[in-house]
Amino acid sequence: MPSPTEKIAANLRAFQIALNAHDRENPTHTAHGIGLAHFDMERLGFDEGEEVLPGITIHADSGVTGNFRVLCDGDHLEQLEAEEAEVVDAVSTQAAPVPVGSPREDERGA
Repeated sequence: MPSPTEKIAANLRAFQIALNAHDRENPTHTAHGIGLAHFDMERLGFDEGEEVLPGITIHADSGVTGNFRVLCDGDHLEQLEAEEAEVVDAVSTQAAPVPVGSPREDERGA
């Protein structure tokens, strides 16, 4: 059975991996914390606002137990909506005739 120190080390490693991935995928956002369910904070022994990595603090949020979230100054929801709008804008608003089936015999080239 892992010791409490090993459990904390494993969580810190997971936090750092997630922060690195976030920063790589979102270069315009600055991560400042890790969000945990209140139950997980108590279970792991973290305190609200505790600095676990340089510049990274722990915060209770309404997330699902067993998961954590990278907290940052960016608006990921706004970014997702902008991406969805780009997809919608890429769809044509003009109708174009599309032939269906094989041409009739009198329409085939000679």
